[in-house]
Amino acid sequence: MIDVQNVRPKKKYTAVELFAGAGGLALGLEQAGFKELGLVEIDKNASDTLKLNRPNWNVINTDITKIVDIRRCIPKGVTVDLLSGGYPCQSFSYAGKRRGLEDTRGTLFYSYAQILKQLMPKMFLVENVKGLTTMDHGRTLGTMIDVFTSIGYKTKYKVLNAWDYGVAEKRQRMILIGLRKDLSLSYHFPKPHEYKPVLRDVLYNVPDSSSVAYSQRKYDVMKLVPAGGNWRDLPQDVAKAYLGNSWYSSGGRTGYARRLSWDEPSLTLTTFPAQKQTERCHPSETRPLTTREYARIQSFPDSWKFAGNTSSVYKQIGNAVAVNFAKDIGLSIIATLNQL
Repeated sequence: MIDVQNVRPKKKYTAVELFAGAGGLALGLEQAGFKELGLVEIDKNASDTLKLNRPNWNVINTDITKIVDIRRCIPKGVTVDLLSGGYPCQSFSYAGKRRGLEDTRGTLFYSYAQILKQLMPKMFLVENVKGLTTMDHGRTLGTMIDVFTSIGYKTKYKVLNAWDYGVAEKRQRMILIGLRKDLSLSYHFPKPHEYKPVLRDVLYNVPDSSSVAYSQRKYDVMKLVPAGGNWRDLPQDVAKAYLGNSWYSSGGRTGYARRLSWDEPSLTLTTFPAQKQTERCHPSETRPLTTREYARIQSFPDSWKFAGNTSSVYKQIGNAVAVNFAKDIGLSIIATLNQL
């Protein structure tokens, strides 16, 4: 691993991003030193978020499967150093397959790989859920790596936790890095920070923002849960009534009636803060986290605005790559590109 805190780009490196969402990854890469040449995003609200914050960015609000040639969407004659993005992970059918690019048709991975083949950047970055490493006993990721190899890249991947990189959230993600085979490049993942932040470090003086509220029934339950606690801290009759049929299921079910703690990082934020199985209650107030608190936890600056209604904003932030995490990944990539 490499300490990236003192890494600086030797030149202005360029990037194209797919599945850009609300811009967590792109913003982190920008902070690291990349110039965005184009960002593809199908969701209208997320695209509007990108345009609202970076009017100069070339935001392409379209279905990625409709893009025939990405080179028509970005400035002509400009060399692309990095292709980035996190395509939704989908498994493939392997019966009689050769595990090549054509075998992945019908998936969004196919679109990512096609665009990679068109651009042939020096490096590429894939951010995805930890579960991709074990999906279908590892064969899904194996197919993806086979495809990347056939296109002309050597790869390495690792599951990293955003909490190790200046983010007050336990958020494990698979990071896969590709390096073009004709270049003499070596890559090292970023070294974790010495200090790992907790909610007390980020949830102070948070600007007012939109949010959702608990029903009276849920409020009456959640007010009984201590900081850092969950349904196990409730009286048994209350817990049994709240969990319903889930009371009889196996597993820890620690997301039920979960209240966060000031002295711990947040659990992984989801696309909504008040889902029964993945509750994210404020540490000391009996309410869900607000959208701006969501953004703080994901290390978005307060200046970063979000378009769309409250539900859309929660979704955009919950699906985003944490900005500080993305910056460190970006700096590790710049350290590699600096070798040229």
